[in-house]
Amino acid sequence: MKPLFIIEHLEPRLWPWCIIEYKSISRVIGRKNTWFTNINKKDANKLSKYGRIYTKSIKKLKIDMNKTCVLDPEAKQTLKPQENFDYLIFGGILGDNPPQKRTGQTLTRFFSKAHKRNIGKKQFSTDNAVYVAHQIINRKKLKDMAFQDNVEIPINKIESVILPYRYPIVRGKPRIDSKLIKYLKNKKEF
Repeated sequence: MKPLFIIEHLEPRLWPWCIIEYKSISRVIGRKNTWFTNINKKDANKLSKYGRIYTKSIKKLKIDMNKTCVLDPEAKQTLKPQENFDYLIFGGILGDNPPQKRTGQTLTRFFSKAHKRNIGKKQFSTDNAVYVAHQIINRKKLKDMAFQDNVEIPINKIESVILPYRYPIVRGKPRIDSKLIKYLKNKKEF
C-alpha cells in the first residue's frame, strides 16, 4: 500500500501559490494518495480535483499514529527508504527566512505518538518536500539526490526574486512549477 500524503493547510487563506503547489503535489503522488486538511469550506471546490478535502484539521481526524510520520526539518531522524508509513503529514505553510520552526509549533507537538522525520535540515516548498519524500519512499536515498538552494527567478530585465528554499534537481534544473514562475513574474509587489 502506498502511503497517503496529508497536507495540513496552515496559511490564513488559500493563496494562488498554494493552489499551484497543491496541484503540483497531486501530479507527483496522484489524487487518490493526496489529502488536504484544514481547508476552508469556501475553498474546497478549488482543490477537490487534486485530492481528498477535509475542512477539519488533521489533529481532529482519526488515523493510526503508530503508522504516521510527521515531516519536520527539526526532527532528529531522517526519512529512510526502508521505512513504511501509512500516512505522511506535511505542513502547507510558506517558510520564513530564517526558518521560524513553525512545523513543530503547528503540527509536530500535537502528534506525540507519531514518528518524526526530516528530509534534511533545509526548508523546501511543500510540493518539493512531498516530491523528495516520495522519492525516498520509492527507495531513493536522500544522499543520492542533488539539490540547489536559493533559486533566483528573473522577473524582468532588472529585477529578480530569490526563493530561499532547497530545490531538488530534476533533469538538470531546480524543480519549480512553471506556473509558479509565471505567477511570480506577474505579481504586482513582493
